[in-house]
Amino acid sequence: MTSMWLAAVFWLGLHFVVAGPLRWLLIDKLGERLFRGIFSLLSLAGLVWFVVAYRMAPFVPLWPTNPAFGWLAFVLLFVGFLLTVVGIGPTNATETNAPRMIADKLPVYGITRVTRHPRLCGLSLWAIAHMLVNGHLAALIMFGALLVTALNGMVSIDRKRRRTLGPLWDEFEKQTSLVPFAAILSGRTRFELAEFQVWQVALAVALFASVVWLHGIIGPSPLWALQT
Repeated sequence: MTSMWLAAVFWLGLHFVVAGPLRWLLIDKLGERLFRGIFSLLSLAGLVWFVVAYRMAPFVPLWPTNPAFGWLAFVLLFVGFLLTVVGIGPTNATETNAPRMIADKLPVYGITRVTRHPRLCGLSLWAIAHMLVNGHLAALIMFGALLVTALNGMVSIDRKRRRTLGPLWDEFEKQTSLVPFAAILSGRTRFELAEFQVWQVALAVALFASVVWLHGIIGPSPLWALQT
């Protein structure tokens, strides 16, 4: 279990320290493109370390699994895939590239009506689902670290966008939410089905089905969680 804890420390340090207080210092020294490249490689190494340590970690149960958790996890994973795939597009103001403007405003359109952080929300749901159905310490460490990183990423992006865009971001933020559907339920915006592309939803469904199938080939089938 030591390797799991070290992998978690490496991952969290990379995202909270290197991508936090040290970010601009390193960019000044290396340039943004080189920094992004090195950071991506280190992130990939961190994920590989997590996977290897996870497979070698002893089984330390924390809570029992049951079919209800399995069905809930399936729903969370499916919604997570929808958010992630549909969230890729020029109208998503929290994408890495400069946000697209429409009529001198940040557009509240499509998936951003649901959440302004669709991809990070999708990752969060994926992490929560895996913690629920596994119920052991190694899963809590790995998927918990990924969840914390995703949640911190939402806050960090909001802070950066607020600093660079000022009133434009303030107006956008008032009409959107971190929590999926919170802005819609509170009446700050409305759900517009016509703003979603059919091909994006179809792609999300296809990717979800493919991952479920492949998961059963390279490891334990996720379908077992619906029966235990």
